[in-house]
Amino acid sequence: MAKPLKKLVSCVLLDLDGTLLNTDGVVSEVLKGFLGKYGKEWDGREAQKIIGKTPLEAAAAVVEEYGLPCGKDEFLAELYPVFSAQLCNIKPLPGANRLLKHLSGHGVPMALASNSPRGNIESKISYQGWKDYFSVIVGGDEVTAGKPNPEIFLEAAKRLNREPSSCLVIEDSIPGVTAGKAAGMEVVVVPSVPKQTDLYTPAADEVINSLLDLQPEKWGLPPFQDWIEGTLPTQPWYIGGPVIKGFGRGSKVLGIPTANLSTKGHSSLLSEHPSGVYFGWAGLSTGGVYKMVMSIGWNPYFNNTEKTIEPWLLHEFNEDFYGEELRLVIVGYIRPEVNFPSLESLVAKIHEDKRMAERALDLPLYSKHKDDPYLNSPLHSESNHA
Repeated sequence: MAKPLKKLVSCVLLDLDGTLLNTDGVVSEVLKGFLGKYGKEWDGREAQKIIGKTPLEAAAAVVEEYGLPCGKDEFLAELYPVFSAQLCNIKPLPGANRLLKHLSGHGVPMALASNSPRGNIESKISYQGWKDYFSVIVGGDEVTAGKPNPEIFLEAAKRLNREPSSCLVIEDSIPGVTAGKAAGMEVVVVPSVPKQTDLYTPAADEVINSLLDLQPEKWGLPPFQDWIEGTLPTQPWYIGGPVIKGFGRGSKVLGIPTANLSTKGHSSLLSEHPSGVYFGWAGLSTGGVYKMVMSIGWNPYFNNTEKTIEPWLLHEFNEDFYGEELRLVIVGYIRPEVNFPSLESLVAKIHEDKRMAERALDLPLYSKHKDDPYLNSPLHSESNHA
């Protein structure tokens, strides 16, 4: 059941980088290479300082933080061509294509409002085939001040011929949320920095884990119709490796025997998929394909310091299988990762996830993936499997 209506809106204003596109991964790779020339190492700790900023503000933050022997303009001039050459490698964030197709199919007007320059925005969306979705695009170089100033959103509303109060903004950054609220608009935020939800909660009207969790009907927009028996079908994705010893809490604390996978070598894949509960099929090197439900994320109840992959093979095994090769084909999504007030409520929810996955995997839409050759093929670079 959807929650009660929050407020009626008639159009949607979207940020681009970090909201629709996974730009952060490409930015990190470019910065790693660039800073390496100065003997510095980009470790991502300054991500919060550059997210949502104009290119010049972001450049200034990096130059200052790392004490680089160049000015922000020089830094940007050198970095921009390298970044531009990587635009074709930027992938949409999960749920982005689904959201744009859905809103467009129902005739909901959409605008892009980004701190990036207009030409840069158009290049990015042309690679994705998104140009026709947006009736309005406003770049940071078309206004006198970028976010957190509200001008960019007010200009987008004006060009759409809509009142600010009838606009829903979807953002990923604090400057974007601040700008949207200052413009008098409703704001949903999908935080691009993990484990920082508390920073966004006071300002935004709603904080969601990923675009997969957006419920348009809360804002008077047409609801998605693609959930099937409490599950959302996704494009299949693949991950595998040897089963490792986890935190020792799966069986001991929760009574749930999870088969943990090492995250080594899978950082880019993990960054592409939001934390949450997924399901699919699992293949073991010793033979056998089993139903599987899994969590990806920081497990808020235990407050993990790193993102983990914890699959639960839905089968009674007589012994542990540490060291065995495990292959996973993930075919659907159940829910976002959330914290629980007690261990009992966490365990109850995990068993509910199990029942939902078991039922769903009997549906032809999902059961057909049981025969995916990946589940039984020799192990190689899973992250590159498409």
